[in-house]
Amino acid sequence: MKYAVVTFGCRVNQADSLEMEDALRARGGVCSSIEDAELVVVNTCSVTASADQAARQTIRRVARVNAAAKVVVTGCYATRRPDDAWSLPNVIRVVSNINKESLIESIGEAVGMTTAARDGDGPCGSTLAPGVAGRTALTLRVQTGCEERCSYCIIPSTRGANRSRPVAAILEQVAHATKAGYKEIAITGVHLGSYGRDLDSPSSLLQLLTALSRAEAAVLFRISSLEPMDCSDAIVDLVTSSPRFAPHLHLPLQHGSDAMLQAMRRPYTNSYYRGLVERIRSLMPHASIGSDIIVGFPGESPEEFAEMQRALDGLPLTYLHVFPYSDRPGTVAAALHPKVDGRVVRARAATIREKATALSRQFRESQIGSTLRALTVDDGQSVVTGNYLKLRLDARRPRNEWVDVRVTSERDATVVGVAA
Repeated sequence: MKYAVVTFGCRVNQADSLEMEDALRARGGVCSSIEDAELVVVNTCSVTASADQAARQTIRRVARVNAAAKVVVTGCYATRRPDDAWSLPNVIRVVSNINKESLIESIGEAVGMTTAARDGDGPCGSTLAPGVAGRTALTLRVQTGCEERCSYCIIPSTRGANRSRPVAAILEQVAHATKAGYKEIAITGVHLGSYGRDLDSPSSLLQLLTALSRAEAAVLFRISSLEPMDCSDAIVDLVTSSPRFAPHLHLPLQHGSDAMLQAMRRPYTNSYYRGLVERIRSLMPHASIGSDIIVGFPGESPEEFAEMQRALDGLPLTYLHVFPYSDRPGTVAAALHPKVDGRVVRARAATIREKATALSRQFRESQIGSTLRALTVDDGQSVVTGNYLKLRLDARRPRNEWVDVRVTSERDATVVGVAA
């Protein structure tokens, strides 16, 4: 069977889609374009209204360009608005996040596909080698669900309670992935810091990371988004001292005003956040440290927006993801007032994005002349360094190869050796 998987949203969704592709290939599926696919799985996001709209537009486009395609909708939009998903053309199944792990097995008969995987194949096993699904590094989900109650976020209701995979199962997946040829694995979760609290034998993110640091598999681990309050001193010490972890952390701040953080129900202060990132920077001077920022939250005054600008000016961050606030029905923030005028929200977002561009450029310029370990990706003429710079090489190399590169400009690098 020819299939296509379309993915929206976060790294967790990307990891989920990779496992679905793995399962499809294990059952004889062949990756195809949406124009030719017999089955199209759309893994949706619902973090903003525009994410909902993008999912609907994509499903309508699939039906338009491939009238025979059978469409299965899953993910956060499918979980939050299943009736809406069912109403879209060509949809034969709507699968909530809670049932996503068994999606491929459950739809087998409906799409005329065998439900039995080949012996020895499984999630993140040998069916998807690096590059097969357009990915050089593997994104591995170790946890899903969230029990935090940030006032703007719908995800706890679409992802459900915290659910973690046992350490032993994760180490087995890492071993499979390494055997398949992966050299870098991004560890991700919906609320990664809550890892292990739900297990029969409770564990923690620190215990998982310690186990990964000692794993026999020769692979670099990159930690996905981690909430500031979960980034303990012990985790910082481990990540900054072990060569098994990329010098890269993504720590969502969300706002530079303590009053706004309190309204958002974020359990930390700007002072705490500043101390955290400054400590990481002191221990890893070349580290990439990224963050998320929300602008236009209900009640955000000009003074509080200015406070956020000042906070960002003093933080040693290297990139920002900027999100204009939009109401999510069912969240606490949707009922908060006063709302910030849409034109003001867009203007403020543009201002913070200019700051983000400056931060990124400043960090890239600081790395010129440095020699960094990097993994070749895409067509073999691009690399991603451990500290998250994507650079263009002067000559093509084999894909999925560790190399040492000298950064020659903001965008370019030269290979100076093959890394161990």
